[in-house]
This record gives sequence, C-alpha cells and structure tokens, in this order.
Amino acid sequence: MAGVELTDVVKRYGDVQVIHGVDLTVNEGEFCVFVGPSGCGKSTLLRMIAGLEETTEGQIMIGPRDVTREDPSQRGVAMVFQTYALYPHMTVGENMGFGLKMNGHPKAEIQSKVSEASRILKLDDYLKRKPAALSGGQRQRVAIGRAIVRGPEVFLFDEPLSNLDAELRVEMRVEIARLHKEIGATMIYVTHDQVEAMTMADKIVVLRAGVIEQVGAPLELYRDPDNRFVAGFIGSPSMNFLKGTVKGGAVDVPGLKTSLTPQVKLPPEGHDVIVGMRPEHLNVVAGDTLGIDLTEALGGVSFAYMTTDTDEKIIVEERGDIRSNEGDRVGLTIDPSRIMVFDADSEMRIR
Repeated sequence: MAGVELTDVVKRYGDVQVIHGVDLTVNEGEFCVFVGPSGCGKSTLLRMIAGLEETTEGQIMIGPRDVTREDPSQRGVAMVFQTYALYPHMTVGENMGFGLKMNGHPKAEIQSKVSEASRILKLDDYLKRKPAALSGGQRQRVAIGRAIVRGPEVFLFDEPLSNLDAELRVEMRVEIARLHKEIGATMIYVTHDQVEAMTMADKIVVLRAGVIEQVGAPLELYRDPDNRFVAGFIGSPSMNFLKGTVKGGAVDVPGLKTSLTPQVKLPPEGHDVIVGMRPEHLNVVAGDTLGIDLTEALGGVSFAYMTTDTDEKIIVEERGDIRSNEGDRVGLTIDPSRIMVFDADSEMRIR
C-alpha cells in the first residue's frame, strides 16, 4: 500500500481552469473522502490521480513514485466506478479475474486471488452466476472484487453507491468500511453525499469550484469549520445562518428579534456578521418570536421549519415526546458556546 501526495495540481480544459493548485496528502492506509457539490471538481481530481485525466500542472506522487505522466496501468491504482461495467457474458468469477488473465497471470494465481476477494466480499455463492442474476449491491461488490484481485497500492471510488436505493446504500457503506479495516488499503472515495463522507472517512476533503476549502476528520469539520461554506455543507440538516450586526458587545439578530452573545472575540461595533446555529443546538421555548411553517416527524426525531420576519429560514431538531406543531408561535434559545460567527463579506469563521 502507498500514500498519495498532490502538489500544486492544476487542470485546464483549454482556457477554462477547473482545478486550482491543489495541495493534498493522503497517508498510507487512510480512507479519504472528496466531498462537495456537483461540479466542484472532485471526480476530475480523482481521475487525475488515476491517470484518466491529464494533469496540466503540478505533481502527483503515489508512494515514492512520481506518476504525473505515467500511463494509468502503471500507477498501481484500481478504480471502482458509479456504473458496474461488468461483462454480461462472463460469470462473477470470470469478471473478477479478467484483468489478471489479460495480463498473463497464471491460472492458479488468478483462482487464488479471486477466491480471497470473494471471501472478503462474501461472494462465494455467486461466483458461477452472470451479472444479470445479481442485485445492484451484489454487482457493485463484484466491481470492488475486480479491483481487489489486482492488488493495487491505492483504491479509487467514484460515487460507487449513487445507483443504489437507500437501503442498499447503507449496506454497501458498511461493506466498504469493513473492507477498508480488513485489508488496510489506502482508499480515496468521491461522493456528493456528506452523510457517506461523515460515516466512512478518516479524512474529508471539502471542495468547491476546484479549490480545497478545508481538510480534516469528520467531527473536526463538523465542530470547527473554517468558513460558512464548510459549516453549511457538513451536517444534515444544514446549519442555520442569520444576518446580524455587532452592537454593544453582542450580535443584534433582527430575524430573532434579540441579541446574542457568542463566546468569540467579536469584530468592532457596527460590523456585519452571520451567526450560525445547528438545528440540534436550538431549543423551542414558549414565546411569540417565530411561527412554525411545517413539522416533519421521523420517529425518534422531528424537524420544525420556521421563517423569520427577515425571510430567513430556520430548522430546529427536536427529540423526545414533546414536539412542536404546525402553526405554533414559539421562541428559541441556544447555548452561547454553540453559536458560530462568520464575517459577512469574506464568510470566514470568526473565532
């Protein structure tokens, strides 16, 4: 296994630059997830590591080797795509071993590696079946098995679960996390789903418009985001953001008809800021500040949706037996230590 290091990596298509000087280190054995909205460059960056996209500028290292200009087949990586790309006329076992067969590996070696991969992925009972006789989750496991038998230094996953239904996505998240623990491989995984990122990653790379916004462990990004974008992207439902102005050592928040006292060093008097509050940190109390537009009851948790007089949206997470109702008039409270503050212009976090 090997780590991956990107140094000042740039990608251009003609005059259009889509990756802007990315620097990143993925340590050996790490599960690193690229996450961000559609069009942020996460799949392009993954394909550059794989060699499927040419690197315009910069350097890509896999272990001690500079692979920036190497052919994809020489990089020591295996990629699992969103589509399974299985040969329909071949059995599961033949699909998994086909790459080794084409490279001239002995039959006994291929059989041994296919058997080991099928054991890891619990595919022993399906080796003689054709892809058409498998479920979507089973086909994706075969695609992963095909990558395992190659014995790559780095596994690359490009949104591998996006074609699966919700239940299968959860099952496959568990499968891939278990696979990582069992084989200890370096894995780089692309998704637009931040729940996948939070539950699977050792390290998350948050991308926006071809630029890395922040890199860190899942809970680090959740608890200590550097800017409004990361704070809003990481966490489900998203963080609430309300406009405010620094007045008298506090933040006047018109939407809440009150002032808040965040436990940070505030900017000078009159400075415009944005306060951020996660739905689970807000508490509904008796009052007449806000009206509840809609509630969603999801069993052990419910969400109350509100709109302020300044037309800003607020979501509150409620747990337990006491739940708000649509049409209720309520107030809100929050522990000051839970409030985040962002500069209104730069949207950078104020600490």
